[in-house]
Amino acid sequence: MSFEFVAGNLALDFVATVAERRTTAVERIPTPSDLAQWLADAGVVDAPPAVGAESYARAIALRELIWALLTTDDSRPLPADAVEALNAGAAGPAPTAALSPDRSVATTADLDACLTAIARAAVDVFRPANRVRLTWCEGTDCTRAFLDASRAHNRRWCGMAGCGDRAKAAAYRARRRARASR
Repeated sequence: MSFEFVAGNLALDFVATVAERRTTAVERIPTPSDLAQWLADAGVVDAPPAVGAESYARAIALRELIWALLTTDDSRPLPADAVEALNAGAAGPAPTAALSPDRSVATTADLDACLTAIARAAVDVFRPANRVRLTWCEGTDCTRAFLDASRAHNRRWCGMAGCGDRAKAAAYRARRRARASR
């Protein structure tokens, strides 16, 4: 399975492993081995870590916790128990990068350290500098959040390869129909 990393933040990409949450809710990491591969593909570690059923369930619980925090109405405070759980997750050990004499660098971690990296990235989303850049994709069924790093801060879609292409194609078809009806 191939994964997309277009959010500009590890935690936002992790939350996006469930696509179209409000309609089809497509699970992109349905098994522990898919989660392990996602962690390697995301660059958290160089090789997929061991993931068992219990640790997979903890990872999914973290993902859903982050989703709940992201979707909390901005006019309300974040739930204290959810904030406490995220902060506890962010306080764990982090992946370890080690330099070798041949100048190569290897990053290793167990699943707990990988989840710590994701929790820390989630906390980072709420920093004021990132919170103002947090944007939701305008794709019809998309439920993906991303950090808008565009110069004009006007990015509309999570990625051009999917949502952006579909939106532009739909706009083109609408213009053609409008011209044809004149």
